[in-house]
Amino acid sequence: MEGITYYVLLLLLIIIGVIVVKKVASCLIKSVVTIVLIAIAVAVWYLYFR
Repeated sequence: MEGITYYVLLLLLIIIGVIVVKKVASCLIKSVVTIVLIAIAVAVWYLYFR
């Protein structure tokens, strides 16, 4: 059950990040934030699901 919780929290993080970036940032900043969010997602997946 904890795996589902981490997955849902990760999806919320990504959705909120995308919404904030679309409203605020320029193209370059959008790219950097997207890369950071993907890196966080990979790190969370690696630490909790390997």
